[in-house]
Amino acid sequence: MLIVLLSWLIGGSMAYWLGGDWPSALPLLALVMGALVSLLLTAWLTRPVNDAIKAMELGLLNLIDNDFSVSLPQSKDPELGQLAVLFNRASGELRRERQHIYQRELLLDKVIQNSPNLMLLLDGSGHIIYANDSARHALVGGKPLTGMTMSSLTDQLDEAMGRMLREGADGLFALDRDGETETWHLSRGRFQLNGLEHQLMLLKQMTRELNRQEVAVWKKVIRVISHELNNSLAPMRSMVNSGRVLAERLEEPRLNLIFDTIDKRTQHLGQFIEGYARFARLPMPIKTGVDLGRLCHELKLQLAFNIEGELPTEPVWADEVQLQQVLINLIKNAHESGSAPEEVSLSVRRQHLREPGVLIEVNDKGPGMSPDVLSQALLPFYSTKQQGTGLGLALCREIIEAHDGRISLQNRSGGGLQVQLFLPQPPLV
Repeated sequence: MLIVLLSWLIGGSMAYWLGGDWPSALPLLALVMGALVSLLLTAWLTRPVNDAIKAMELGLLNLIDNDFSVSLPQSKDPELGQLAVLFNRASGELRRERQHIYQRELLLDKVIQNSPNLMLLLDGSGHIIYANDSARHALVGGKPLTGMTMSSLTDQLDEAMGRMLREGADGLFALDRDGETETWHLSRGRFQLNGLEHQLMLLKQMTRELNRQEVAVWKKVIRVISHELNNSLAPMRSMVNSGRVLAERLEEPRLNLIFDTIDKRTQHLGQFIEGYARFARLPMPIKTGVDLGRLCHELKLQLAFNIEGELPTEPVWADEVQLQQVLINLIKNAHESGSAPEEVSLSVRRQHLREPGVLIEVNDKGPGMSPDVLSQALLPFYSTKQQGTGLGLALCREIIEAHDGRISLQNRSGGGLQVQLFLPQPPLV
């Protein structure tokens, strides 16, 4: 009806403008009607194709904008339907791949942020565009580093660390910080990111690793020496026993005195070697929850000292036997420094910063240590005592570092020595 009505209207209009009648306008009317019908039919037939193309265009624009959530509706046309199926499959694959990449990025960021190594990423102009938690806490006390230039960062650091970062060479560096020598490894790498040059700086604290290797070498030396000495002491003890039998037969008391002296010295040497052997075969700690109140009560039954402040009520995660041995050694050393019993003190407090743990301090009022002694006091075999074995502090260091902790010695401002033990603790104890 619409087509017929349009035809009459168009025909009448054409006849009117041509000044003729209807019969003379019929050919032109037929041509116009055919064209109009063709246009309408074409529009009706191509509408699904146009809709599908528009949907495909919108979908591709969404993909360009990194929006992979779009999907195309199914079309009744087989070719268009197949295109929609392929588009939806491609969009689904991109969506899953993007989610997989996102999860890997989260994992990588988690690993980097919790890495003990210091990581700094700089752009071509020398601005820091990324820094992990270790770098922020170790360099600027947890403050943001993003956007800061390397020159402004080094101006805020101590001279030794700033000089190490400003120098361009990679390798190991020894830094004297807070009276202790720290060993760091610095490595730099340059690469292209999004067409721009970037620089990656990695700093690793090597002090603990080198200390562990040093202790491992000492242990190997001790095991070799102990083995050789024990192999010599065994026949000596046998010969002493045989000599005693001969001395009894000869009835010569002076020989018994000689053999007694040899026997005492071999026994002393055996005990001396056994002390080093215990250090060399120190077992790994078996950590449990240690009640500090009960532990300190047991220590006070053996040694005299004062407890400063309140002891934490939460248990400490450590090997109780080994921790007790460390505290006994330190308190004995404090007494041997010449301090009065009431001047020897022990304090314990918890740290709740980025590295949660327990800080134990043993203080005395003795003469303290010279800088040379402080630098070597934790080494095996080193002792300032006439009858010392040089194992007391070395054993303490070995036990604490086996707990992944740290031990440090420093002279107190008011006189005396302070020994600090840091034991890392899990978030929930």
